[in-house]
Amino acid sequence: MKNINYIINGVLAVAVVILFVMQLSGKKVTNVSSPAVSGSEGALAGKLPVAYVNVDSLLENYNYAKDLNEVILKKAESSRASVNQKATSLQKEMEEFQRKIANNAFLTQERAEQEQQRLLNKRQELQDLDTRLSQELMSEQQKLNEQLRDSIVSQLKIFNKDKGYQIVLSNTGGDNVLLANDVYDITAALLEYLNKNYANK
Repeated sequence: MKNINYIINGVLAVAVVILFVMQLSGKKVTNVSSPAVSGSEGALAGKLPVAYVNVDSLLENYNYAKDLNEVILKKAESSRASVNQKATSLQKEMEEFQRKIANNAFLTQERAEQEQQRLLNKRQELQDLDTRLSQELMSEQQKLNEQLRDSIVSQLKIFNKDKGYQIVLSNTGGDNVLLANDVYDITAALLEYLNKNYANK
């Protein structure tokens, strides 16, 4: 299933590039607004107004993404610690219950059954707490991911005002862009812009 997604993404990326080539060659556009690019390749003659961003590298080095990841990790650790503490306490209570059963410490069978039911209820409450905390963490992570995506997209629009890109592709682990000249990779420039704006905030 993943391979099909790779193929479809690749075909779509190629189709977009072909459409741009057809559009540009059909209108005989000679003056394409494109950013000046430094590097061994230099600016390519007739360069398309297309770029891509390596999302893995961006998320790994974007300070805002690092801070959000730290928030999630702290919440996950806090949740895990809370559940582990309650689980340890319950385990001790269950061991104590087993010891009392073995020593015939309960006055009546009914009292032993009540204690057993109490411990079973407590175990169910702990499982429910674990599930609830996991769901809350997933929801929080999704919310933070949306904030991060919105932050990147909104700043990319401002970043692109003087660059003139008509399309900016995302590339995750070679997923969407199978082959491209480095001159189309704007990850480093965008990352510098994002981190500079984040530091100013």
